[in-house]
Amino acid sequence: MTDPIADMLTQIRNALAVKKEAIVLPMSKIKYNIAKIFEREGLVEKIEVLKIQSKKNKSAIFDELKIVLKYKKNNQPAITFLKRISKPGLRTYVNKENLPRVLNNLGIAIISTSNGLITNKEAAKLGIGGEVICEIY
Repeated sequence: MTDPIADMLTQIRNALAVKKEAIVLPMSKIKYNIAKIFEREGLVEKIEVLKIQSKKNKSAIFDELKIVLKYKKNNQPAITFLKRISKPGLRTYVNKENLPRVLNNLGIAIISTSNGLITNKEAAKLGIGGEVICEIY
């Protein structure tokens, strides 16, 4: 897999399309931090880290990330748009003056900065730029 973040976003999009309750992904720090931002912004219900025992090697234990998806009262998903911006083949960086505005500041963009993963609104307050990971609303 060349882009695990794009894979995570695609699994979330596909799960929302078929109204799944939750998805389980292989764990990584960046996926966990992206999911934490989704949870903090109210786009997913909750996230959990699960310890899973390997089927082949009984002594090996792996972490997996469970994301419980959120739906509105009319059974519409809380996330309507999810797009990967910076890709391994074409990285997209912005400075503090050119931070993205997603849906006229109703949506969020996740920015990878020297302070870690933060939203575009937090980056504007701190006055820093970075790599644009994805846009969501």
